[in-house]
Amino acid sequence: RMNIWLQIGSAVVVVLMLVFLYPAAKHWLTNGPKAKKGDWQAAAIPLLLVVGFVILLIMMVR
Repeated sequence: RMNIWLQIGSAVVVVLMLVFLYPAAKHWLTNGPKAKKGDWQAAAIPLLLVVGFVILLIMMVR
């Protein structure tokens, strides 16, 4: 059983992280690079290959 003070402390740390990271994330979203044509495809193809490989490994184990 977890100590209640440990849970409260963890919640406080998470809230503080969100409070301090919000301005930086807002700045990155407004001033960051914009996606160009083909960027999503360049990111999706490797992700799909990894997902396919993981599915292949799962099928081989069964």
